[in-house]
Amino acid sequence: MELLLNQEWVKLIIVTLAGFLIGLDIKTHRLKKDSVSEIGSVRTYAFIALVSYVFAKINIYLYMLGYTAIVAHFLLFYVYKLKNKKSGILLFLLTSLVYTFGIIILKFGAWFLVVVFIAIIFISNLNKRLKKFYNIFDEKEVETLAKVVLLSGVILPLLPRVNIHEYIPVSFFKVWLAVVVVSMFSYTGYILKKYVFKEKGYWLTGILGGIYSSTATTIVLAKKARTSKSVNLFVSSIIIATAIMYLRLLGIAFAFNIKIADKLAIPFIILALISSLISMYFYYKARRDFQSNLNEEEDQNPLELGTAFLFAFMFIFLASLTHIVLSRYGDIGLNILSFIVGLTDIDPFVLSILSSKFSVSADGATTAILIAAGSNNILKAIYSYMFSKNKIGVVSGIMLLFLGALTIIAGLVV
Repeated sequence: MELLLNQEWVKLIIVTLAGFLIGLDIKTHRLKKDSVSEIGSVRTYAFIALVSYVFAKINIYLYMLGYTAIVAHFLLFYVYKLKNKKSGILLFLLTSLVYTFGIIILKFGAWFLVVVFIAIIFISNLNKRLKKFYNIFDEKEVETLAKVVLLSGVILPLLPRVNIHEYIPVSFFKVWLAVVVVSMFSYTGYILKKYVFKEKGYWLTGILGGIYSSTATTIVLAKKARTSKSVNLFVSSIIIATAIMYLRLLGIAFAFNIKIADKLAIPFIILALISSLISMYFYYKARRDFQSNLNEEEDQNPLELGTAFLFAFMFIFLASLTHIVLSRYGDIGLNILSFIVGLTDIDPFVLSILSSKFSVSADGATTAILIAAGSNNILKAIYSYMFSKNKIGVVSGIMLLFLGALTIIAGLVV
């Protein structure tokens, strides 16, 4: 089969057919738009592809001369378009790509030409899908995503991999890598929560919010619960967010430190299972309750650059603080610090433990992370009552205190 594709007459047929099909696709679009702004017919593109193959086969200079002729022709055509108040260059781009078919198949083979052909057909039919995309997605979020991708793909590989300072046992590379990984975890939950499951019940909000931030989700649900009588439903939703938090932290641990992640796996999975069972119990009791849609406050995009740089600062600060506490007070000091940090945002602290080369054992790091997670549950219990001030806050607060104590005990006996 490969030998057959390499024969010259087969290449010529493939190139001509590809040009013909592109011309047919262009003609279809032009007929839909009832546009008179077109060049030639379907056969024109078949001939352009054929000419490109013949010229490329003879020599590169003739091939370049052929393209120069096409550019000159299109310049005249473009002047005509401008007079008719049209300025699109899509036809020029498509014709230029068709003219590359000949040299593509000669240099890279038929398989690459097929890939290019599929890409052209896909992109040329993408316009309607893009219009839907623009209507659904906030352009600011797309812009922010592009910025972070740029900083991740371009800046990250250039960052130094040596420790910042003797008191900051982490490199700039690991700091920004941590920002990227945690932001992507959060962004996945954020996108699912905001766009994919817009018409959602409270329980599903708890699941998706747990991927994004269980603390923020607890606050949002507690605020909504203030005027609700659906006790079981809200308690179930708040608890399931914490169950997802355990799995989220475990996923981050496996991304950065497999040795510590292995030790966290059993306690975190058990805690996630216990939390899920508690949530399912309350959800089962609430299954006949009316579930209205959640019109909550707008979440902040976790990929906002301000948020990312704040996370990076907290990462470096907590890495430095952890280093000082460990050097002066050992594991006991680290455990106390873990409990205190758990009353804030635990992600930077957990990442500093996973990414830095502290003089602490894997067991000590596991204990610290579990204590921080348990302390964070206590904070969420306080938030749950503070923002609801009703029976929902009391019941969910008790459940979160139970999970917090259980998590801390697991950390101390692990």
